[in-house]
Formats: sequence, C-alpha cells, structure tokens
Amino acid sequence: MKRYLQKLSLHSINFFGIIILFAFALIFTFLVIFEEYRDFEQESIHLRKNYLEEQKSKIKEETERILRYIRHTYDSMGTQIGEEDLKENIISSIEHLFDRRNGSSYIFIYTFDGVNISDPNRPENRGKKMIDFQDINGKYMLKELIAEAKKGGGYVEYVWTNPANNQLSPKVSYAAPFRPWNWMVGTGVYLNEIDEIIAQKKEKLKARLIRYVMEILTLSAILFWIAWGGIKMINSIIHKEISTFRDFFRQSVVHNIVIDKHQIHIKEFKILVSYVNEMVEEIHKKNSELKALNASLEEKVVQKTAKLHEQIKYNEQLVAAQDSFIKHSIHEINTPLAVIMTHIDIYKMKYGENRYLSKIEAASKMISNIYDDLSYMVKKDRFVYEKQILDFSSFLKERIVFFNEIARGNEHKIVSEIEEGISICFSDIELQRIIDNNLSNAIKYAYKKSDIGIRLQKVKGDTVLEFRTHSKQIEDTQRIFEPFHQEVENKGGFGLGLEIVHSICKKEHVEVEVESGKDMTLFRYVFKGEYA
Repeated sequence: MKRYLQKLSLHSINFFGIIILFAFALIFTFLVIFEEYRDFEQESIHLRKNYLEEQKSKIKEETERILRYIRHTYDSMGTQIGEEDLKENIISSIEHLFDRRNGSSYIFIYTFDGVNISDPNRPENRGKKMIDFQDINGKYMLKELIAEAKKGGGYVEYVWTNPANNQLSPKVSYAAPFRPWNWMVGTGVYLNEIDEIIAQKKEKLKARLIRYVMEILTLSAILFWIAWGGIKMINSIIHKEISTFRDFFRQSVVHNIVIDKHQIHIKEFKILVSYVNEMVEEIHKKNSELKALNASLEEKVVQKTAKLHEQIKYNEQLVAAQDSFIKHSIHEINTPLAVIMTHIDIYKMKYGENRYLSKIEAASKMISNIYDDLSYMVKKDRFVYEKQILDFSSFLKERIVFFNEIARGNEHKIVSEIEEGISICFSDIELQRIIDNNLSNAIKYAYKKSDIGIRLQKVKGDTVLEFRTHSKQIEDTQRIFEPFHQEVENKGGFGLGLEIVHSICKKEHVEVEVESGKDMTLFRYVFKGEYA
C-alpha cells in the first residue's frame, strides 16, 4: 500500500476517481435490477396465490352445480324409473354436458370405496376400484379426495397427466359427497397456465432490464469520455505549472534565483511562489554558513582522527602485552604446579598418606583446575577441539578419583551412581571442563560433611549427567552462568567455571537444567541422542 501511494499522480487519481464513480453507477444499476426482480418474485407469489384461489372457487362452484343437478334429478325422477337407470341417465347427461375435446375440464365420480363411476378421460377404468392409485409423488389422491368428500367437501393438490399436452402438470381438485348413493363427485383444474403467464411476464421483465442496463452503460460511457477529456485538459494545465516549479528547483540548486509570479496562472499556485522564493533564499544562506562550518569541522576531524589512531595503536599494544602476559603466566604457573603434584605422588609412594600433605594436594588440584580453565579460555577462539568416541562412564570415574582427595579435604564424600558402557562423541577437553567445574563448585558450595551425588544414566535415548549437592539455595539460576558472577562472594575463584560450561553446552546443543531449593541444588546436563 505504501509503495502504491508513493507512485500516485494526478492522472492516476483522476482516473481512479472516474472508475469509482462508474463502479457506483453499476452498483446502483444492479441494485435497481435486484429490486425489480424481488418485486417480480413477490408479484409472482401473489399472482399464483390469487390464480389458485380463483380456480378453486370455480371448481367448487362447478362441483356444487353438478351436485344440485344430481339431487334435483334424484328427487324428481327417483320414483319414476329404477335406480340403476337413473344413475346411467345422470352419468350420461353429465358426460355429454362436459364433453370437451381437449379433456382439460371434466367431472369425475367415484364411490366412497374408490370404484370408478365416471371418468371421461379414462373410460377403460369404469367399474374398477382405484382407491390405492398414486400420483408420481406417491400421493394417494383418491383416498384424500374421498376423505375430503366425506367431511362435506374439500380440496386436494397433486400431479396428474394433462390431456391437452400429455405432460405431467400440477392439479387441484374439489370433491363433495352425494350421500344417498355414497358418491364422491368432483372436478379439477390444471395449474400450468399460471406458470406460462409468469414465464411470459419474466421474459418481458428481462427484456426491459436489459434495455435499461444498456441505456445506463451507454450514458456512463459517454459521461466517462467527457470527464476523461476534461480531466486531461485540466491535468495539462497543472503539469505545465508543476514543470515551472520543477525547472526552478533544478536551477536553484546551482544558482540563487527566484520564480517569476507572471509564469504561474493558477491562483493557488501563485500563493506558493512567495513561500518558495523565501525558502530558496534561506537555503542558500544556510548553505553558505554550512560551507564555512564544514571547512572548520574538517580540520578538527583531521586532528581528532590522528589522535584516535594514536590511541588505538596504544590500546592494541596494551592488549597484545596483556595477552602475552596471561599466556606466559599460565605457562609459568603450570611448571611449578606439575613439580608439586609429582613430588606429592612420590612422597605418598615412599611414606604413605599425610594429613597436611593431603591438604596441599587438594589445593594444588584446585589450582590445576583453575589453570585448565584459564588455558581453555585463552585457546578456545583459536583452537578447534576435535570430537572423539569416549567411554563416558570410565571418563567420569577418572575425574571423580581426581577430585576425591579435594572432597575429603573439604569434609565431603562423593557418592556416584554411574551406568556402565555409556559412550559419547565429544571433545575430551571440553567434557573434562564440564565435569571438573561442576565437581569443583559442588565441593566449594556444599554444606560441610554432606555428600555430593553424581549420576550418569541413559534416559529415552539421551545421556543424562546430574550433580546433586546439599547447599544454600541459588537465588538467580540464570545469572550463575554469566562471566565473573559469584553466588557467594567469600568463596573465592574467578567466576569463570560455569560461564565456560555454559558456552560449551550452548555450542554443542547440550540442554542445561538447574533446580535449587532450600536444602538441595541439582545441575542436570542432557546430551541428546546424536552424541551417543
């Protein structure tokens, strides 16, 4: 939408305005057509209803007239001739009276048992019992006609073959009783005539609406082209005025000029001329000031840039010196540390365990762990730690043996629950950093004389490593992985251990979970199935 608005022009606005007006004209036309059709449907319903009522009235009157004739003949001649002869005379008179060539109007007579007495269109059915006869929709029309006759007279609608065209047509019949002989006398009328009348009216309506639409479309097209021509002429004038402004702005970039008011003819645009001239004068004035300011700033930038280059060079030298110092310090620490550890092992082999020496050994191992952390931090960005298949179970046991002396020195006992035969594809250096830093923290923060629990097991294809301690609750389990963060200030250390663990786990997609309560803290590391 924004891109479309950026491409708007007077030409397109006017064009779409005309299109919208044309669309409204079409909508209005279709609404009129819709209203006409709706009125026609209502008119058709009323026409059909009135026609049906009119036809019902006619067939009722016809039936009652026949019944009056039958009753009069019965009353006047009933004693002069036999009953059967009288019936034949009456039936013959009725059939001759209603002898229509097209067979569309006739009187039918049945007994209350459904026996055909008279049906001019179906003489072959005379004397047959037709009580179970059905129309195409399964309607028992004779049963219903007889039932209405027994009530004193009534109407039944059904579908029947029209003798005039031999086609099925809707029909309504009226039946009334002649009780002395248990006759059902009736007549009916076909309703297809009203459908033909409505169809003719519909065709006339369609022709009228088509003519109406064509007239509207023709008028709309004429108005469209008239409007389009007028808009083109107006746009031409506006474009000429805009071109004057455009040429002025193009030249004013280089030259200090103003617009001549006599070049502008549209009143609204003339108002803009004075504002534009003032704006251009102000812009040229500010440009002159900016040029002077830029010249001054360029000189200052050159001076500041030179100083900044000197400062950057000095900082790079400091960083390089610091990096060199850390590397050499780590190397220098490692040499005496290795000597201390070696001589402690020799002393143990010659003279056995010594309580004071055990504390020295524990402290040395803690220093060794810190050294390993610093060494990893220095190398991690310049060195790729290759993965290999490791016996996780054995590797973990070796690290526990390494930390056993440290744990004893701090009055702790490491209790392990390690599932045998667990392998993992991982860097041994990085796996050692995860295990050592967790064990080091567990020994540092666990309550005195409490056990440190370690568990390694397979769970649903994943390898799960857990460290459990009885220690003070961790208030913020997220911040403990931040660099230099220490939960307890007086415990010493650099606060790098868990940051190293977190960076390794994040890089290798190892899930880390920390649960800490009032008396117990759990660190859980989930190595997904692809590492096994």
